[in-house]
Amino acid sequence: MPEPGLEFTFGIEEEFFLVDPETRDIIADPDPGIMERCERESGPHTVVPELLRSQIETNTRVCTSIADLRTALAETRRLVVEAAEAYGARAMAASTHPFAAWREQQVTPKARYQEAEIALQEAVRRFLVGGMHIHAGFGDPDSRLRVMTAIRRHLPLFIALSASSPFNDGGFTGFKSYRPIVIGALPRTGLPGPFRSQAEFDGLVEEYRRIGAIRDSSELRTDIRPSHAYPTIEIRSCDICPRMDESMALAALYASLLRRLLRQDEGEGLPPEPRTEIIAENCWLAQRYGTLAFIGDVDGGGRIDIADCAEALVEEIMEDARALGCEEELRRIAAILYDGPSADRQLERYELCRIEGADHKEALHAVVDEVLEETRTGIGGSAR
Repeated sequence: MPEPGLEFTFGIEEEFFLVDPETRDIIADPDPGIMERCERESGPHTVVPELLRSQIETNTRVCTSIADLRTALAETRRLVVEAAEAYGARAMAASTHPFAAWREQQVTPKARYQEAEIALQEAVRRFLVGGMHIHAGFGDPDSRLRVMTAIRRHLPLFIALSASSPFNDGGFTGFKSYRPIVIGALPRTGLPGPFRSQAEFDGLVEEYRRIGAIRDSSELRTDIRPSHAYPTIEIRSCDICPRMDESMALAALYASLLRRLLRQDEGEGLPPEPRTEIIAENCWLAQRYGTLAFIGDVDGGGRIDIADCAEALVEEIMEDARALGCEEELRRIAAILYDGPSADRQLERYELCRIEGADHKEALHAVVDEVLEETRTGIGGSAR
């Protein structure tokens, strides 16, 4: 049984591309039957259209443990994979497509998306990216905000470990996670400032509303935020992981870290906050170099290997993982550090294909094929 005051709920949102298995390109105008089947067979989960018609978003049901979340995530992934294949498409879990052209995409004919296109213009038309958002419900509103603030220093780890967007518009971007660069063209994105209470956050929302910038807090698109719809803290800095095991490792890291910080908040107190600008610098380094980054040591100064940071943090929070029953998932972080995240595998596949004589286009096709196959792994059911 969880300790009183340390109960958690979890959920995951994922955003998939719909891909033509012959051309390997994104399908700008997918068969509406894909969405209809997902909605019809979603059960306790939710599947919704995304900003662009070539994407589809899944939301797991509310889960009470990481084991429960694994079951739910396999169900939502299987739902999308099988629905896409039933209509001649494939579901792709990566945060950018290697060569799809944003100019060829179509905005979903939904009022809020059409309003967004009018207001944000090319910034939103270029928004050909997908991500993974992990929700966790715990504590009271004030403790959630304090813990949310404390976890900001660790966001570079989540960026590096989940990186799956090294290519964009037909070329290597030079980043392991290019998705945040695209998102950064929109207002109210990036790293949020520190909050000590729900009242402080509500005050910011009211200031935005007073100047007519937003209608509600769902329009604050920061890397981590209190959810507008649920009593959760939602981490939004992760790329979507092709391999479900890696998604679950990140969910376990998030859950265990939250539990550790909540215990500190209720006991000896949370550590002093680094400057927001320094955390943002480390996030950029993680986007650029992934698990090979050397980030700023916010406590001791100088630079430190982000992989060493991840290994030390895993050991520090293993007790909390054990209490949450997700020790095995948390240990998977070591495998990501050893093998590299999806971005590294995509780049290796591309380079290997070029060495073997493939041209640029053929190598990018091979990258798509690899990600499509990885998207299938671990979901069970009839998907191949």
